[in-house]
Amino acid sequence: MTVCLGDAIKVPMDLIRKLVEKRFKKAPMAEFRPGDTVKVHVKIAEGEKVRVQVFEGMVIMLKKGGLDSSFTVRKMSNGVGVERTFPFYSSAIDRVEVLSRGNTRRSRLFYLRNLEGKAARVDSELESSAAGQQVAGN
Repeated sequence: MTVCLGDAIKVPMDLIRKLVEKRFKKAPMAEFRPGDTVKVHVKIAEGEKVRVQVFEGMVIMLKKGGLDSSFTVRKMSNGVGVERTFPFYSSAIDRVEVLSRGNTRRSRLFYLRNLEGKAARVDSELESSAAGQQVAGN
């Protein structure tokens, strides 16, 4: 697909997309995947001041697609599930900290929406490796 600029200039759409991605991509964040527990530090503007608010929860989805990439984090707040979707390359994200690594076989953890309490937990790699060592030790 080409875009016509003016009378005779035709520019391929791929070239425009590459130039835009090159300009707006930020430095890479911490590596994480669905099932990981993360802290997302989000910049919030209140009047003239900018403060950082922390949203801590489990990553339930990653959507990859260049500048359109995003991830969804779910947390429980007063017994109510709260999900928030963050664009990867948003200037509002200050940083992302990985608290624990989850051990899952799925890329979309939407089934956690229907679970409550301890059933909504995902095995941590630390817990699963420790359990493996105990079995091997016997």
